[in-house]
Amino acid sequence: MKFLLLLALFGVLWWMWTKRAASPPSTRREPPTEKMVACAHCGLLMPESDSIADGERHYCSEAHRRAGAA
Repeated sequence: MKFLLLLALFGVLWWMWTKRAASPPSTRREPPTEKMVACAHCGLLMPESDSIADGERHYCSEAHRRAGAA
């Protein structure tokens, strides 16, 4: 009887091991990459969507945009 229980336990562990090994790896989506730009006034790097564009130049704040234009 003891051997049957050990065999059943071994079978369950084997089944769980093979099921885990056979499962496909998780398909995590990587966030889309975004172009990084530097503030034309202070050089701070930031995503382009967070910057304030003034023609070809990008600024980190409105105050730096005004200071860069002067």
